[in-house]
Amino acid sequence: MSKIDVLSPTGAGELLRLYGLRPVKKLGQNFLCDRNIRDKIIRAANLTPDDPVLEIGGGMGALTEGLAAISSSVTTVEIDTGFQPLLTTRFAEMPHVHFVFGDFLRLHLKELFDQAFGDVRGTVVANIPYYITTPILEHLIENKSRIRRIVLLVQREVAERMTAPAGDDAVGAFTMFAQYHCDVNIVGMVPRTVFIPPPEIESAIITLDPVMPGTVPVKDSQRLSYVVRAAFAQRRKTLLNALLRAPEPFGLGLTMEDRVKAEEILASAGIDGSRRGETLSLEEFARLSDAFP
Repeated sequence: MSKIDVLSPTGAGELLRLYGLRPVKKLGQNFLCDRNIRDKIIRAANLTPDDPVLEIGGGMGALTEGLAAISSSVTTVEIDTGFQPLLTTRFAEMPHVHFVFGDFLRLHLKELFDQAFGDVRGTVVANIPYYITTPILEHLIENKSRIRRIVLLVQREVAERMTAPAGDDAVGAFTMFAQYHCDVNIVGMVPRTVFIPPPEIESAIITLDPVMPGTVPVKDSQRLSYVVRAAFAQRRKTLLNALLRAPEPFGLGLTMEDRVKAEEILASAGIDGSRRGETLSLEEFARLSDAFP
């Protein structure tokens, strides 16, 4: 098995057959089979031997192998227990590679980070199913003080949404969430042809460098989150109407009868209430958040 090249479609297919495995569609399994892309992801992580790594989604170990060649400690989370024999066999002679078989979203993250990183900040690298990109990123950002850098292979549309500038049609609450908590950059695009089976869409490699407490100054980050979510809850509404109609659980203490009050808040922030949420920069959202009493 040591001669099987998991980074070639032929080798990956052979390894799957050897262990009686096949990609599970409901788990969003698309296995990376391209050495150049794998190495680009690893370079984006900017690792040294002293940087512990948490990998989400081990698959057949293509990315794990590259990470383990640099880092002295790699912890890989894999949801599909069917891959346990393959992974434990492939990495049996690498004691610095550790596996956790379970659903990342159901794991106790403090314990997982303690196990993977010890008392230092670590790096998270992941090729994750597109349909759970948002909840995984939210979980990571909730623990961003433990993380040095996040490198993700995600759907191209998601990457473009996270890096969209103010005024772009792709801007949404997720954009502001990512850009407040991290410096976000697209490293490069990835064609669908480098996976087996190939997904229906293109992918992108992104890096997220957590910033404490955030990338813009704001008095209350929770209030900022509420204001952003209210602004995008009804995208076709003007900012004034969106704030007045903000649904729970992120109501801002305003009702339709508080129009004058809302206009005063917007004016004190220097923001025209006839604008729509996607036209505001993160700095403007912070200013608006701070204007609330």
